[in-house]
Amino acid sequence: MKKKQLAQAIATSVRKESRRLAWLASISAMAMQPLAYGAEAQAAEEAKKEVPKVQLLDLEEVIVTGTPGGAGVRKLDASFAITTLDDEAIKQFNPKSTADLFKTIPGVWVESSGGVSGANIFVRGFPSTGDADFVTVQIEGAPIFPPSTLSFLENSTLFRIDETIEGMEALRGGPNPVFSNGQPGLTTNFRLKKGGEETEGLVKYTTSDYDLQRFDGVVSGQLAEDFYYMVGGYITSSPGIRDAEFDSEKGKQITINLTKDWDNGTANFYHRATDDHGTWYTPVPLEAPGVDGGTFTYVGDATKKRAVTINASGDQKVYDFSDGRGWDGAVTGFNIEHDLGDGWQIRNRFNITDGEANTYGLVASGGAVPMSALASGLTATTEFSGRTLSPNDYVQAVGFWVVEKDIDSKSNDFSISKELGDHVITAGFYWSKYGVDEFWSIGNQVAFEVKANGEPLTGIDCTDIPGAGCWAYGIDAEGETETKAFYLADEWHINDDLRLDLGIRRESVDTDYRVDSGPGYPDGTTDIDTNVRDEKTSGTIGINYSLNENSGVFGRVSRGYRYPTFDMIREGQEVVQEIDQYELGYKFSGDHIGIFATFFYNEFLGLNYTPIPGGPTEQSGAEAFGVELDAQYDSGENFRVSLNLTLQDTELTDTDPANEGNKASRQPDWQLRITPSYDFEMAGMTGTVYGTLTAVDDRFGDNANTQDLPGYEKVDLGVILNVTEDLVLQLAGDNITDDDGLTEGDPRAVGSALGNGRTILGRSYTLSATYHF
Repeated sequence: MKKKQLAQAIATSVRKESRRLAWLASISAMAMQPLAYGAEAQAAEEAKKEVPKVQLLDLEEVIVTGTPGGAGVRKLDASFAITTLDDEAIKQFNPKSTADLFKTIPGVWVESSGGVSGANIFVRGFPSTGDADFVTVQIEGAPIFPPSTLSFLENSTLFRIDETIEGMEALRGGPNPVFSNGQPGLTTNFRLKKGGEETEGLVKYTTSDYDLQRFDGVVSGQLAEDFYYMVGGYITSSPGIRDAEFDSEKGKQITINLTKDWDNGTANFYHRATDDHGTWYTPVPLEAPGVDGGTFTYVGDATKKRAVTINASGDQKVYDFSDGRGWDGAVTGFNIEHDLGDGWQIRNRFNITDGEANTYGLVASGGAVPMSALASGLTATTEFSGRTLSPNDYVQAVGFWVVEKDIDSKSNDFSISKELGDHVITAGFYWSKYGVDEFWSIGNQVAFEVKANGEPLTGIDCTDIPGAGCWAYGIDAEGETETKAFYLADEWHINDDLRLDLGIRRESVDTDYRVDSGPGYPDGTTDIDTNVRDEKTSGTIGINYSLNENSGVFGRVSRGYRYPTFDMIREGQEVVQEIDQYELGYKFSGDHIGIFATFFYNEFLGLNYTPIPGGPTEQSGAEAFGVELDAQYDSGENFRVSLNLTLQDTELTDTDPANEGNKASRQPDWQLRITPSYDFEMAGMTGTVYGTLTAVDDRFGDNANTQDLPGYEKVDLGVILNVTEDLVLQLAGDNITDDDGLTEGDPRAVGSALGNGRTILGRSYTLSATYHF
């Protein structure tokens, strides 16, 4: 009863905006007060509670990602670059989406400005044009969806962060090409919280200055002897930082994790059901009057429902565009590890994913122009309110895009290992089968008034707007891919300090794909009905030398592949992409300083992409070299600072002669994140004040290097206050300077004319109250 009353009190205290702002101000003022002295300080010291510290570089930490079957190895002994975050670090970062959290990983460039789903993620100079071609998201060591990207669907869309997450491991390069789904780029593995002998949990309420309402909860404990449970989830809604005039971000999720231990092993079963979506934020006309890049969206009450052409016969269907972009599905898995004795061990990871990942969005085409730029005599009237635009009002072509995907996948990774003297030999078999049934109707431009939450126009259409580039494209398709891979690995402990590991993988991929596609709309005729097969051998070899108990060096060479996806086959790009990676690293963790530095060099062959669906294909390879730096200073008392730095130089090769030697599109030569934090105590309470400065170099939006994307800086601030042993408050300010940092230009524009662009999200504040029990 007391817990229920406390939850009601928390909700009541933050209901009114004025009271929320007053609370925020009071917390900030308290954090800045000088520490108490004398008897008051002594009382505070006696009541002092330990402030959880963010540990990024703990070299004694055991990691499982990138090891055969997830066997586990100390970070000090690992011959690859990996970043780990625990739940406290994730809470402090306060990510707006799963992709947003990936900004903490060196060597990764993230454009998370598209909303809760639909990010663009780039890895270590690998050339790409969007989505996340080289990023796999795992849960408990199993890939959620084996292909890293399908058009309008990348892995981070299928995963939501909540209080059920214990931590994340992020491995780039290294042995990735050999294990699991053979991802040569970035693999992020999320670990779920597990139950223990004591029943414990938390409830959490979060609100914001954009009317976010979110409730989280988790509870864990023991069901029987050596049998444990964890159950948690959330429910959330908000109009979004780019206000859509309605609750455009709505979601709910529940996760169950059951764990059984026995003398020689352990098993766990998990199930996660998610229904979460939000507005798909797309590039907007930044140069038009009255457009605030950080808060502007065309989505609003006037665009919730719209009839869209669905076939070449002209038939139409009404879609609900308030659904935006998201994931409605479930992920279920089962893991087992068992020690057979005499040095033998078996491990198995099984996963099933099934659901819908749909996209309904408004996409600008061509730049915005004033009515006076249209042909003489044309007038435009807003479709619903009936306002007639003046000659100085701006208009633009905006398309209603529909992309519906029904996806499913199954994967299993079985391995058996044997200790043979100084060697641990592992043999494994990975299998997956995944499919998609999808429908597109994109393009579909109509004339629009350039105004936040604007309206379509009558009296003019898309073809009346100069440079609109009116077009339509649709597909009706289904595909299925089966992957089989055998791998063999050897971990050779040459002596106490020197460790050599090598692995080889023989993989075969078999894809069936059928599609009826435009330009225009599906006409009922199959354009492609094909089977594509290929097989390759990937490999890796790494060496790690422990200089002492606090430091080590490592080196690695690997070769991996990315096989043609359904979209690549549709565009005639049946080419296997080959990636060679070379790495040299140093790691050190002392009493006050921790450093994890990785030098890398990549060679990439076989990039083929189509900027406009149904349009011409561009080809290229690439080379990239650089350094990733993950560092931390801890004073040992109150002050800490973390540094995340990536320096890289990319160069396009084997491409159009005009583009030869150019920079890879969309990726900065350098990016920097500095996060200082300070622990304080007062009046029997403890807390942490922290901030983050993000600085990004200029980039180019195209391979021709004609679309310049200026660099930017972003500042975040926050405070965490431990009011009591059980009650924790957190205030987080994101982009407090309200910078319009440009993440991407117009991917469908040619030449230097930017026309449209997408910026980081505007300034926002969130406040959460967490009660532990």
